[in-house]
Amino acid sequence: MEQFIARVLEVRTEAEAKIALNKVGPDPGGLAVMLPKSLHRVIKVEQIPVQAAQILKQEMLSKGGEVAVCREVIGCAVEKCDVILMGTKRQYKLLLKKLLTQPFKLKLIAREIERCLENYPEHGYKTLSCRGYELPFGQRTLIMGILNVTPDSFSDGGKFVDKTKAIEHALQMVEDGADIIDIGGESTRPNAPSTSAEQELARVLPVLETLLPHIKVPISIDTYKASVAEATLKAGAHIINDIWGLQADPDMAGVVAANDVPVIIMHNQNSTDYVDLIGEMCAFFAASIEKAVNAGIKREKIVLDPGIGFGKTTEQNLQVMARLGEFRSLGFPLLLGTSRKSMIGNTLGLPVDARVEGTGATTALGIASGVDIVRVHDVKEMKRVCQMTDAIVRLQRGSGYYG
Repeated sequence: MEQFIARVLEVRTEAEAKIALNKVGPDPGGLAVMLPKSLHRVIKVEQIPVQAAQILKQEMLSKGGEVAVCREVIGCAVEKCDVILMGTKRQYKLLLKKLLTQPFKLKLIAREIERCLENYPEHGYKTLSCRGYELPFGQRTLIMGILNVTPDSFSDGGKFVDKTKAIEHALQMVEDGADIIDIGGESTRPNAPSTSAEQELARVLPVLETLLPHIKVPISIDTYKASVAEATLKAGAHIINDIWGLQADPDMAGVVAANDVPVIIMHNQNSTDYVDLIGEMCAFFAASIEKAVNAGIKREKIVLDPGIGFGKTTEQNLQVMARLGEFRSLGFPLLLGTSRKSMIGNTLGLPVDARVEGTGATTALGIASGVDIVRVHDVKEMKRVCQMTDAIVRLQRGSGYYG
């Protein structure tokens, strides 16, 4: 009996679509027509005017796509609503051309949809320039090694308070494969006591100044205080890692811009109350990015971090992990920090010192979802996880194996 096999091809980018289609051997002219039809995107646009939603639905349907709106839109019973669009890149192209001539802020909505389509799934940045260091994006996952010079951090508090031990540990992480060393002088675990800028600098500066001549990787400073950032950048640090995404200290964005260094913008909030978790996180990032750009920070110097373990319950952290790929629509490199965190401990029922496998699982999933940098304690082990995952995700996808 004759048998026919059908399967769904996992095609994420136009380059992958081109490879898959070429395997079949279509006419070159037909290939150009088919490519824009080969990628289907589902896009959510939040809280747009109801009149805009009505026009958007009508226009997308006329292009052969689909649109979901709340039923109250028909009678204009609401002022604003969320919209989910479903269509191919070709249908979106036709839609956007029409929207640019329409009222009710549809020109702005069209530009946002266009931005989203251009950014997903690849942000387009090739390197992160860090005061003389060039970190490549896309070739492999970059590893940020954690160096806590604090007495009370959740995982390794007190282990590296001594400067000599801190230096030894940093050098070992570089030998094990760290591309960046991230020095933190204040514990950011839940309910940790606040640390003054003076105390934070007293912990961080001696280690930074001693370490700089001895390693050949950039050093990041984990701080949300502008005065700490300014002093450490003056001493020679290369990156600022702000757990409050430039929103805690009004002077932070200006300090980063003045020194022309990269900044890691992390999502954070003081509660775990959300109506739309991913949507509100994206709104937070949008506000931070606007603050950064307005201060003079170059867009190619911005990295986003979803902030696993900050302002989120275990269930919310797991949801963020499951939907990491959605943040790629924002158009910036992503950093993921799950190392030894309570999300892993609560899920597996394990203490801090037994979470390396859980960290490995989240690291691999993060890479598969498109993150560019992972922030970890166990550099040697996570380097292997990254190498194995990269061999699959970065080297095999789009390599031609669509036979």
